[in-house]
Amino acid sequence: MTNITLSIDDEVYRGMKNFSEIRWSEFVRKCIRQRVMELGAIKSGVNADEKLLAENWLSEEDNLAWKDL
Repeated sequence: MTNITLSIDDEVYRGMKNFSEIRWSEFVRKCIRQRVMELGAIKSGVNADEKLLAENWLSEEDNLAWKDL
């Protein structure tokens, strides 16, 4: 397994600490895995274009969940 490092805002980190029961590394792994699958499905489609691939993929529910972190 490969390791990556990412930077997050201090405010986001403080928010994450409020939910210490969440395994954040596992959460991020699942998000990345899901996005890679979505992009693979789009790219293998007949009419995939770069604009579609670059669009924000978060749902309204996702945006609401992340707004306070």
